[in-house]
Amino acid sequence: MLIETARLGLRAWRTTDRDAFAAMNSDAEVMADEGGPLDRTASDAKLDRYAATFERHGFGRWLIEDRDGGFLGYAGVMPSPPRHPLGEHVEIGWRLVRAAWGRGYATEAARAALDDALGRAGLPEVLAYTAPDNLRSQAVMERLRLFRDPTRDFTADYGKQKGWRGLVWVARRG
Repeated sequence: MLIETARLGLRAWRTTDRDAFAAMNSDAEVMADEGGPLDRTASDAKLDRYAATFERHGFGRWLIEDRDGGFLGYAGVMPSPPRHPLGEHVEIGWRLVRAAWGRGYATEAARAALDDALGRAGLPEVLAYTAPDNLRSQAVMERLRLFRDPTRDFTADYGKQKGWRGLVWVARRG
């Protein structure tokens, strides 16, 4: 599967993507909101989860590449992990290599992934959440025209991050 936007291609993962994905995940600035860089084993496991989600559900996190096939990051939806404070849901997320920041790629790719999730995949609702200090992601959520739902804000432990606070936005089909 492939989704094309004006400047980007979104596609499913390949085993040959592991090095570029690991390089992005090892960047401390890119991974600051995740509690820090991932080692290669954790990065490979994450890529395996993303690929398995596509196989199992027909949707997931898409690899983002530029028109020349250069790796830029990912955007797309994932089912919530078991026992998430919000219960079962689907969440959209994105992460880009630092060189791709500030160019509108996150919004462009996330819009395409969200349209696919709500359209082709038929999901009725997709959540987005981020920490209160992650203003870049909040700006993307606003540009995507998601609506803020403070009644769903939550606190959770995510790996190295204890008591992480998530602010919630919502997209609905229709």
